[in-house]
Amino acid sequence: MNVVPRLRLAARRTFFGWWIVASAIGVQILVAGLVMQAFGTYVAVWQAEFGWSKTAFAAAFALQRGLQALLSPAQGWLLQRFGTRRVVRFGLLVLALGFVLLARFETQIGFYLAYLVIALGAGLSGFLSLTTVIVQWFRRYRSSALALMQVGISVGGLIVPFVAWLLTTQGWRTTAWISAGAILALGLPLSSLIRSSPEAYGLLPDGDDDNCEETRTGSAAASAEPSFGTREAIRTRAFWLITAGHSIAVTLVASLTVHIVLHLTEGLGFTIQAAASIVALMTGATMIGQLAGGFLGDRFSKRAIAIVAMWAHAAALLALAFAPSLGFVVAFAIVHGLAWGMRGPTMQALRADYFGRRSFATILGFSISFVMLGQMIGPLVIGAMADALGDYRLAFTGLAVLVVAGSGFFLALRPPVRKRRRSSTP
Repeated sequence: MNVVPRLRLAARRTFFGWWIVASAIGVQILVAGLVMQAFGTYVAVWQAEFGWSKTAFAAAFALQRGLQALLSPAQGWLLQRFGTRRVVRFGLLVLALGFVLLARFETQIGFYLAYLVIALGAGLSGFLSLTTVIVQWFRRYRSSALALMQVGISVGGLIVPFVAWLLTTQGWRTTAWISAGAILALGLPLSSLIRSSPEAYGLLPDGDDDNCEETRTGSAAASAEPSFGTREAIRTRAFWLITAGHSIAVTLVASLTVHIVLHLTEGLGFTIQAAASIVALMTGATMIGQLAGGFLGDRFSKRAIAIVAMWAHAAALLALAFAPSLGFVVAFAIVHGLAWGMRGPTMQALRADYFGRRSFATILGFSISFVMLGQMIGPLVIGAMADALGDYRLAFTGLAVLVVAGSGFFLALRPPVRKRRRSSTP
């Protein structure tokens, strides 16, 4: 191929790839900021108004994660069947409807129903869908692209103080209506920029060579990376080690998402605005960690990054549990945020590196369905322990020990080896 056409292909691929990353970041900001990151702030307001227990709110979070666990394998199939753009667009419509229902609930059952609709919309438009499209477009800079996409989660956390201001000045019902409007006005245009795969536009992921006809037909690309089917991947030891380690890590993240504002306000005497500022600091550190993790993950061992991050998670959680001063809380927010950010992109990049792109959506979907179990159980157990003991110290300590033990799954992790099929001929 001549130099000029080759450069045009490379420029086109670069333009489309990073355009899609930018749109994914925007969608992630909305989903993470308005749903995941803001949940703890809503909980503090709802508990003051309705007097429900911590376990009751943790149950709502568990229902959300349970629905996403059941949805994930089917969502992987939907992504491969209909494409990412259609799935994300439909999810955003459902998410907006969920916030409308949230603004109108009067009973605890109504709250749970509204939150389940939100969970469905957030699941379809969020993490699994956006991760899948990034993996399809990137190989060489996969960790960096995934890290940038997940920066949307961190930036979403930075809007939590604004959500807290709306909650305290306008009320939670008005805040829910505003959230629904923002999703429709901003999310739908962003979703229209998403393109499911480079092959549909005569391109290949970055890292594949466009210079020869063999590569453009896909044969060279197929031989250059693993290509596991879903059933084949599930039978490997690597699939379950990644799933188990990831599950324990997100158990920690989910538990803190639900309970950190309550711990800071009830246990340490913070105001809601001050607690929201700690959340913003934590997610700001996460954003820095994501950028660093993406850069390092493209150049060094992703497995080693995951191990170190797990140890840092545990140390930060102990600092929060026994914080004698504001400095320890600030240290927790920074260390936990950096660890979360550096570990996050490596989880998906490891799966893509080990199993390839061909069935990535369904492989990740099945893995996430098990990972969500930790997100369901963790907040419930932590909430029940806090209700029974009166504070979060023992619960957070036990969680830190679990995270250290979970690092062992990454220590044991090795790339999977495909089993050769026996030949039917002598």
